[in-house]
Amino acid sequence: MTRKPRYDVVSWYEQPEPEICPLCGRDIPQDQRDEHHLVPKSRGGRQTQSLHRICHRQIHALFSEAEIEKSFPTMDALLEHPEIRKFAAWVAKKPPGFYDGTKRSNRRR
Repeated sequence: MTRKPRYDVVSWYEQPEPEICPLCGRDIPQDQRDEHHLVPKSRGGRQTQSLHRICHRQIHALFSEAEIEKSFPTMDALLEHPEIRKFAAWVAKKPPGFYDGTKRSNRRR
């Protein structure tokens, strides 16, 4: 009895393109992916953007939902803010799976 030939399953499999965080520019691991509503869901927003969990939490630590809706409805608008730009430059040096607790801004207290 002859054996069936073994096919190399890996040869036809193409790994999906890594998703890049628009805030920090790093690859987003599956376990660190959060969906950010560009306009908050509570204010009727539907469009989302995938971000690192730490980047997403930093946005919400710095800005209220009203501020996000009025002043920061796009990633470009967020990146123009000096505190977000400073955070993005800092976190861009970390490995893709890096996570650290986020502290609420004194401005929001």
